[in-house]
Amino acid sequence: MVRLSAIFFAICMVVIAASVGAVLYLRFGYTIANSALIALGILSALAIYHGVAGRKQERTEVSNQISSLARESGDIARQVAELGRRLGVMESKVETGLDKALSSAQPLATEIEELSRQLQQLSESVAQHDIALGRERGVEEEKHPVVGPPADGPGTTAQPAPAPVVRKIAAFGGLDQDGIIALVRDAIGAQRIDLYLQPIVTLPQRKVRYYEAVSRLSAGDGSIVAAADFLPYVKAGSLLPRLDSLSVLRCVQVVRRLSVKNQDIGLFCNLAAATLTDASFPKLLEFIEANRAIAPLLVFEFTQSAVRAMGPAEHEGLAALAERGFRFSMDNLTDLRVEPRELTERGFRFIKASAALLLNRVGGPTASTHAAAFSDLLGRFGIDLIAERIESESTVVDLLDYDVRFGQGFLFSPPRPVRAEALQGAAADAGKSGPTKTNETAGTTLDTAAARGGVVQLVRTGQVRS
Repeated sequence: MVRLSAIFFAICMVVIAASVGAVLYLRFGYTIANSALIALGILSALAIYHGVAGRKQERTEVSNQISSLARESGDIARQVAELGRRLGVMESKVETGLDKALSSAQPLATEIEELSRQLQQLSESVAQHDIALGRERGVEEEKHPVVGPPADGPGTTAQPAPAPVVRKIAAFGGLDQDGIIALVRDAIGAQRIDLYLQPIVTLPQRKVRYYEAVSRLSAGDGSIVAAADFLPYVKAGSLLPRLDSLSVLRCVQVVRRLSVKNQDIGLFCNLAAATLTDASFPKLLEFIEANRAIAPLLVFEFTQSAVRAMGPAEHEGLAALAERGFRFSMDNLTDLRVEPRELTERGFRFIKASAALLLNRVGGPTASTHAAAFSDLLGRFGIDLIAERIESESTVVDLLDYDVRFGQGFLFSPPRPVRAEALQGAAADAGKSGPTKTNETAGTTLDTAAARGGVVQLVRTGQVRS
């Protein structure tokens, strides 16, 4: 449109200049050259005027546009300022609301934290009270429990009948070391070493998966002595092989009884490293050989210090047991420095560590070892980690965070005695089954019952050397 207007104005200016030149030539008698010069001058003047007028109009339009933009910019600035003000007010209201909410919730959070702390203290106090009560009663055990779980599954245990409170080390009163050793020797010979079972449960289901067999000495006056109290005298009197022979005999009987109800429940039986090198070990090995059918259910347990101190002779004894299908466990850990590959090669499939050690609640050079990393390390070599000495629910929660699959402790159940009739029934079953073996040393036939009788004879007559 602007271009058409410019062309129109140019044509008009040319027509006006040509008309003036023609009038001068025709009317006033100017020459053609003079008329053309005047016409050209008029045309130039018209062009200049048109250009100046157009520029002025453009400047006016630009000025108007700039004014309009300035007004619009002012409006935008005012709107932005208003928006900023509203945002400021909104932020102030939000901060005020948050402050009020926090101030209102702070007392509630403090109360919840205090209740949680008191609940934890209460659970720990209850656990300590149970432990103290157990110590006050000797081992906090009752007289006639049922061996193993009932027939409806491994996750439940029968409730034992109430028993009178037992005295702790009542039989040792007034005796010197030699007298206590003689008393312990007589108890072993008379088979007054009772077997107690403490369950090992799965976590978090808490179903019984294994039992650990622990020994208790039954004195003539009816008092019961825990293993920790009489074992030092057993060692001092070189009686460990005799005690282990009796324990293995009882454990085999219990495993046979347990396997009748459930084939998935195993038993941990403690052995001393000295038993592996004792002169009685071949006869004990014959008895174990005669009962190798229960090998998947019977686990022999050694302490960490004993495993570290084992020499070639002890390793040979371990190999003899492993060749017969038995597995091993290591307990009483003082630190987490283990060689899982070497332990696996020797037949170890379980490691027990106290919950306090796993949760770094005890000091030592390896207190920084993380329980989750330790469990994962053992798992890569086929070794299951069992947390023992669990005494509170908070400890269970912490262990679950570290992927610990098995637990043992007074929280789940204290050790409970095995009924004598249960052992007698299992012994009768043992005499009716089992393969026939040859005793190369004596040149006689050794079946299961005979092997059992040989071990009992060793225990009674004391024909062993440490």
